[in-house]
Amino acid sequence: MSFKTIGVGVAFSPNLKANLYEGARLAQFLEAKLVLIHVGVLSEDNRAMLHDMLTVHKKNGLEYDVRCQMGNPVEVILSTVKEALIDLLILGALQRENFFKYYLGSIARQITRRAGCSVLLLIKPSVDRVPCEHIVVNGLADPKTEKTIATAFSVAKDLGARKITIVEEIRQEEVAVSVDDDRSLRRSRIVKERLKHREESRVNNIISNLPDHIKSNIQIQSQSIFGKRGYSIGHYAQVVRADLLVMNGPVKMTFWDRLFPHDIEHILGELPTDVLIVQ
Repeated sequence: MSFKTIGVGVAFSPNLKANLYEGARLAQFLEAKLVLIHVGVLSEDNRAMLHDMLTVHKKNGLEYDVRCQMGNPVEVILSTVKEALIDLLILGALQRENFFKYYLGSIARQITRRAGCSVLLLIKPSVDRVPCEHIVVNGLADPKTEKTIATAFSVAKDLGARKITIVEEIRQEEVAVSVDDDRSLRRSRIVKERLKHREESRVNNIISNLPDHIKSNIQIQSQSIFGKRGYSIGHYAQVVRADLLVMNGPVKMTFWDRLFPHDIEHILGELPTDVLIVQ
C-alpha cells in the first residue's frame, strides 16, 4: 500500500518552506518521487527559491519535478494529479472553517472531495520533523476499510510510528434499547457488548491478514465508540492527541450532503490533527 508519487500544492505563502519540507521528508521516507504543483506562472527567481529550499533533501537522494499551469486552482491541481500519476497529494488546510466557508468549500476541501488519489491534509506543517508516534485509523464496516487499515500500517512502518488505534464507530441507533429501569439498562449493556465483540472480531480478522513485517514493533489497540460517525473518531483522535488520523475516502457527495454533513464531512469541517484520506 505504499505511495510512489507524492504531489504538494505550492503557494508562496508563509507556510511554503514547511509544506515543502513535509513533502520532501515524506517522499524520502516512502522512497517516492515528489511533484511540486504551482497554479500560475513560476518566475525564475521563485523556481530558484524552490531549488534552494530543497537542496538539502536533493543531496539525500530526493527526486522532484515542478509542474506549473494557469487556471482555476482546483481544476489545475486535479488535472496535474491525473497527468503526473500522483497517488498521494499533500495540502495545507485550515483547522476550522466557519459555516460560510464550509458551505462553499475551501480549495483543500473541494480537492479532497473530488481527488482520485489519497490526500494528506496538514494543519501544522513544520520545517523541523515532528515524529509520528500514534496513528488512529477508522475501522468501519465498509469495503474500503481493509485497504485503509493496510495503508495506515504501511505508513506507520515507514514513519516509525509505535502505536496504531483502530476505532470502530458504532451508531447509537444500533443499540435500539430504551433505558428506563435496571432491566433495560442491563439489556442495553448486553447489546453494546455484543456489538463491540462483533466489531473487534471483524477488525482482528483484517489485521490477521496483514503481512507480519508491517505489524512488527507496533502496539495495536482496538477501540469501539458509540456515537455519530466522523464526529466521534475526530473527537477521539483529538483527545488522545494522535499525530495522524487515517480515514476512508469519501463517496460522491451532493449539495445536501455538504449542507447536512456526515462521516468524512465532520472531519473536513474541523480537522482534529493531520488527516490522511485513503482512496
